[in-house]
Order: sequence, then structure tokens, then C-alpha cells
Amino acid sequence: MQFVDTHTHLYLPEFDNDREEVVSRALNSEVIKLLLPNINRYSVGKMLQMVNRYPGICYPMIGLHPTSVSNDYNDHLNAVREWIAREKFIAIGEVGIDLYWDKTFIDVQKMAFRSQVEIALAEDLPVVIHCRESFNEILEIISEYCPGKLKGVFHAFTGSVEQALQVIETGFLIGAGGIVTFKNAGLDKVISEIGPDSLILETDSPYLAPVPNRGKRNESANIPFIAGKIAELTGISVDDIARITTENAIDLFNLQD
Repeated sequence: MQFVDTHTHLYLPEFDNDREEVVSRALNSEVIKLLLPNINRYSVGKMLQMVNRYPGICYPMIGLHPTSVSNDYNDHLNAVREWIAREKFIAIGEVGIDLYWDKTFIDVQKMAFRSQVEIALAEDLPVVIHCRESFNEILEIISEYCPGKLKGVFHAFTGSVEQALQVIETGFLIGAGGIVTFKNAGLDKVISEIGPDSLILETDSPYLAPVPNRGKRNESANIPFIAGKIAELTGISVDDIARITTENAIDLFNLQD
């Protein structure tokens, strides 16, 4: 039984004191690959240090997180293009639109997201989408490139069954993390309805730790708790959840090596 954590920010300062131990705990929990989404041009260096430290375990993405989008977004996007010319990345991410915290830059967020979708298409890479209070806006943009041309995942999905089916119809996967274990999140109905075939597992470390560790710093070793909850909701064994979601991750992010 092997897992992939498809979304973990292990390069952030929250792990500076015990990063080695965190990676060891992940491996001991059969989480064999750790996929690292980028935030902005300032986070790339720390992320790539982890990739170099843990080859074959850590894999980098490149992108501009929507909450880092402001009037200087073109500087960040130019950095994305420069990095792509120099390094290998498995995805454009994490990117998207976030209207939860601040709607000041909604138009700029849309422009930045569209630009990064086009980079993904040009580089034949999947997109890892941050979608918070912005499902309709995100779907409108990606629908212009779907089906068939654009692939990716809706990270930390919190929508309805109907929205999940829309995501799947576009050819995208759904990122299932600690929120799945939260009692009142409503994702029990979503997971029960759609099953595991369109899911990949993620932690979003250090955020959103699953039950029984909710409220604590999250880490990749918690992936089995998420898989266990999905197994409970779908009536499928944990072994099969591991197999299906790992195959989905390997296929989406081209991790065959």
C-alpha cells in the first residue's frame, strides 16, 4: 500500500525545525511521493532545495498563488516563465482565484489565472487549482479550454455533489484532504456519490490536518487518515483507495519514474 501526497508545503517555515523527521514519518506511513506546490517567486528557492534534498520523493510545481496576486503579478509570471526554461516542474500550481479574503484584485486574479492556464497548455502540464468562493469564475475560464486540452485538479475541494460532477465532466480530478474528515464539511455526501475514481489525496500541509489531528500542524504522514475516511464513505478497502488515488496521481503528474 503506497500513497502520494499531491499537495504539501513542506518547504514553509513551519517545518524548519523538524523537516527531516516529517519526511521520515511520511515514508514510514507509506507516503512515498510528496508534491510541492509553489506560492510566488520568493518561495521557489526553498521549494527546490527540498527537491534536491529528496530526489524521487519531492517534486516541484511552479505558479503564482491567487492570494499573492497584486499589481506586480506580471513580475511573478515572468519568474514562472524563467524558471520553466531552467528546471523541470510537474505542474503549474498552485494557481486559481480566491475571493474569500479579498476581492480587490478579482480582475487581476482572473488575468493571472488565465495566463497560467495558457502556460500549462504550452508546456503540456496539469494545473493545480486553488478555488475558494470562486467556483463559477474558475469553471468559466477552464471551460474555454476543456474538454481534452486542459487537465488538472481542484485542490482542497469543498463544493457540492453537483459541482464535483461538473469538475469531473471537464476531465479534472478532485483533491481530497483533511476536510473530508470534518464532521460538518458536507464532503461525506460528495465522496459517497462520486467514489474514488476521480480523487487524489493531499494534505495541504501545514494546514487542514484531518481528524484525529485536527487543529494541529498537518503533515504528509496524515494521508492514511484521509484514505481511511474515504474508504469508510465509499465502502472500498483502504488498499484499493491507495491504489486508485496513487495511480491517478502518477498519471496526472507523469510520475512514472
